[in-house]
Amino acid sequence: MIPSEVLSRYTEPHRRYHTVRHLRAVLAALHRWLGGELPASLYTAALWHDAIYDPKADDNEEQSAALVVDTRGAQRAALLILATKKHQPLDEGDDMRLLLDADLWILGAPRRTYSRYAQLIREEYIHVPDDAYRVGRAAVLERFLQRPRLYFGEFPEREARAHENLQAELSRLRA
Repeated sequence: MIPSEVLSRYTEPHRRYHTVRHLRAVLAALHRWLGGELPASLYTAALWHDAIYDPKADDNEEQSAALVVDTRGAQRAALLILATKKHQPLDEGDDMRLLLDADLWILGAPRRTYSRYAQLIREEYIHVPDDAYRVGRAAVLERFLQRPRLYFGEFPEREARAHENLQAELSRLRA
């Protein structure tokens, strides 16, 4: 069950991708890998990782992490949230790698699902002119593609599909 205070944040009108649907997908991935009950800090981090989401801001993760510390006193959850900024682990914890994989799980979705995700991300950044969006989005995709692996867990099929999706979107952006 998702607390109402979290739901109210993920249903803000400016959100297109970073909605309750994304939150449920992250939680579903974590439950699939870990079973029924998640460790408290991981569950808290998953719930609140995009609680603050303003496409015009560059400190959403910091604000979400601060919110968790202020309201929950959850230092570990805050650190997990901060790792989602660059999608790189800040320590060796398995919980961090799991959250990062769950947050990026969409990248390895079937092509049609990924295309819808890319469209929703564009809608969240509708305030950015097309040329600037293409340049910025391409830079994000290139950073992901330069990594030796997108996922920290062993998901070879998902990894391959993610690379295909990112390459296809990058080609569209450069066309």
